[in-house]
Amino acid sequence: MNYSDFVTAKLGVVRSHGIDVRSLDYPLFPHQRDLALWALRRGRAAIFADTGLGKSRMQLAWADTVRRMTGNDVLILAPLAVAEQTAEEGRAIGVDVNHARDGAEVRKGITITNYDRLHRFDVLRFGGIVLDESSIIKHHAAKTLQTLLDAFRNTPYKLACTATPAPNDWTELGNHAQFLGVRSRAEMLAEFFVHDGGDTQTWRLKGHARQAFWRWVATWGAMVRSPSDLGHDASAYELPPLRVHQHTVESQHNPEHGLFVLEAQTLMERRNARRDSLIDRVRACAAMVNSDRQPWVVWCDLNDEGNALTAAIDGAVQIAGADDSDVKEQRLHDFAHGKVRVLVSKPSICGFGLNWQHCARMAFVGVTDSFEAYYQAVRRCWRFGQRRPVEVHVFASSAEGAVVANLRRKEADAKAMAEAMAAETLESIRESVLGSSRETNHYNGTQKMQLPSFLGAA
Repeated sequence: MNYSDFVTAKLGVVRSHGIDVRSLDYPLFPHQRDLALWALRRGRAAIFADTGLGKSRMQLAWADTVRRMTGNDVLILAPLAVAEQTAEEGRAIGVDVNHARDGAEVRKGITITNYDRLHRFDVLRFGGIVLDESSIIKHHAAKTLQTLLDAFRNTPYKLACTATPAPNDWTELGNHAQFLGVRSRAEMLAEFFVHDGGDTQTWRLKGHARQAFWRWVATWGAMVRSPSDLGHDASAYELPPLRVHQHTVESQHNPEHGLFVLEAQTLMERRNARRDSLIDRVRACAAMVNSDRQPWVVWCDLNDEGNALTAAIDGAVQIAGADDSDVKEQRLHDFAHGKVRVLVSKPSICGFGLNWQHCARMAFVGVTDSFEAYYQAVRRCWRFGQRRPVEVHVFASSAEGAVVANLRRKEADAKAMAEAMAAETLESIRESVLGSSRETNHYNGTQKMQLPSFLGAA
């Protein structure tokens, strides 16, 4: 074994077993074409691209090429109502996608369905699998993750597509690596991480392993925030302004809570503050939405908020967690196609994967504590193709404090972490995706190296 092979073995570099094609005959932007070609070369890969960069077209080009080159059927799993949206996108670029609700509707080629219908399909007939909005393997219960791991363990071609994960979200990265068959999450943690103190759930990246870790990730996962990351013009992706406004309603004083109304600190206190101010927040939001005939998305955090908003807003239609999947799908279709003016729901139900550029008005009557969920909800409307400034209105009680200021702080933190990750990964991504890298001095061994037996490759 030479030195280069030794280092490669220790890094766990993923070997290419994919499809090497030189070009793709689909209407794709340059960065989309680069990423789709890279994912095909890898065979099993993850595209971590920020919202609005066109992951649907990339995965459709990937799936159609796998179908044509291997003769295997390909299955795409997507969140609720995204399946129909993806089938429409396929028609726009000349890719036939069959939207099926059970195994009886599967036909030769590419089939798309929702995650919650996977149990209705014979997964062994598919030679390729695409996970759309693949962060589902982090957000859902371990049972869902294990179901996906078991179902597609031996599938030759795999693609996972989701927005760029937080740089310190090791669980999401580990689960993706395990799904793709690159390395188990446990192996990843053992190789690159250490425990912090006595908390066995808290992991910290080893200082000396940082560069090696991100080099390893870049061999199977491409993290791209902008076309410029791959050297392409990003001017077409400049978005219109996003304007976020906070509307504060006064909290009703409850004598049981003391002499004064204090700002909520804990999660439970914030929940109580939201319940106490529910009527006033709903009334304020409804007055604004009813006075404007533009399409609106109104997000809630509690079931009672959703019910009250639907009753108070003219023509509002709610999508609740208890609704049947077919009902949810139909209501999402109606909103996307202008048949419903106001949609009321939670970010956990409708906040991922959907394209609503026809809407530029949004309200939060109760903000989730997850900044990622908030950010994803906003990006349903504020995304590539949006022509108008997007107005976001946050309705909060005075006890909740400066909610928008807190969101902006979290946004700044997330941006700083993303920039730190980009600094770690950008060179490796460009080398992996484009085959280019910075000029450097390479080790050129002239003598054979004899390794001690305890350093032998695992």
